[in-house]
Amino acid sequence: MKRFIVMTVGWLMAVNSMGQQALWSADGIISPVINENRTVTFRIYAPAAEKMEVEGDFLSPTMVSTPVGETESAGKAVMTKNSNGVWEYTTPPLASELYSYTFLNDGLRITDPNNVYQVRDVASISNIFLMSGQPGDLYSVQEVPHGNVAKVWYPSLTMNMDRRMTVYTPAGYEDSERSYPVLYLLHGAGGDENAWSELGRAAQILDNLIAQGKAEPMIVVMTNGNASQQAAPGEAPYSMEKPALFVPGMMDGRFEQAFTDVVSYVESHYRTQADKAHRAIAGLSMGGFHAMHISALYPDTFDYVGLFSAAIHTDNDSPVYTKFYENLNRQFNTPPQLYWIGIGRTDFLYKDNAAFRSKLDSLNYHYEYTESDGGHIWRNWRIYLTTFVQRLFK
Repeated sequence: MKRFIVMTVGWLMAVNSMGQQALWSADGIISPVINENRTVTFRIYAPAAEKMEVEGDFLSPTMVSTPVGETESAGKAVMTKNSNGVWEYTTPPLASELYSYTFLNDGLRITDPNNVYQVRDVASISNIFLMSGQPGDLYSVQEVPHGNVAKVWYPSLTMNMDRRMTVYTPAGYEDSERSYPVLYLLHGAGGDENAWSELGRAAQILDNLIAQGKAEPMIVVMTNGNASQQAAPGEAPYSMEKPALFVPGMMDGRFEQAFTDVVSYVESHYRTQADKAHRAIAGLSMGGFHAMHISALYPDTFDYVGLFSAAIHTDNDSPVYTKFYENLNRQFNTPPQLYWIGIGRTDFLYKDNAAFRSKLDSLNYHYEYTESDGGHIWRNWRIYLTTFVQRLFK
């Protein structure tokens, strides 16, 4: 009996070892490899392929036409095949950042089979890796006190449906009686309540900045801005369709009108400082558009407003939009403590944002503005979030 047990344990250990190896790398290849000189080597075993490329945001971008205008696309580099059928490419030294990439196998886009770290952006899956330093360390899990991230369902009486949001509570929330300020953080077109926590690294950014004393401990509420959706694709009833960039109810005024449902739920279920001075709202692209209109529609609600590469215009004739400047005037009668605008120099929304800033200037409405390199990309939005949250609730 003792012999049988020993053999069984040994067999289990062997199976577990093989299973773990297969989980990470069935062909024994490690990819990507971050080298000591800060170059990165990618490898993939594909002996039958005639051409293999790596496409990533660490390569020189190209400009492409999209349904929303000219925008940046990740650059490409041709890989080299060795005699064993392994394709390889090594980058130049890379600056600190979170990078994403895929492979092109004879033109077919595939993920790296040796890298389990992936993110979804609309309907595209990419691999990711982190380069140490700043800002990469800010986007990494560090040895600091950690907040919690929850997927929370709430009733939207205005929309007559249950909807879902992602809520970050800072380290120590559960063990204290303290009340916290709240940042409402909104996603862009094609996104959902998962976007900021997964692509934007919001929890890691908040954990690290709070631990460093650079940001106030706060609750962050990440909503789903698509009025036709209850939750992210595949995570609501009957929703396992292919995610799309444009869905019904994105910018028709319903989300803005129903936003009081979100605030009411948060303030009745979390310990919040429920006044204007302790509420902030910000968003990227479509989410910036939503933040712009929500903060104007409810002028006594938010003292901090952040527009990250914000969409400015819409053809929808909802009164939320047609009365915007009337609402904006009411908002700036008692100006927010911070009205913050950021955009990349090659962003396809740059001209619209410049025109909006000219309008604010003509009305003598005070705001703060920053420009960055690059276009309509997550790299910029993570930087904007990092900058913005350090200005809140001081």
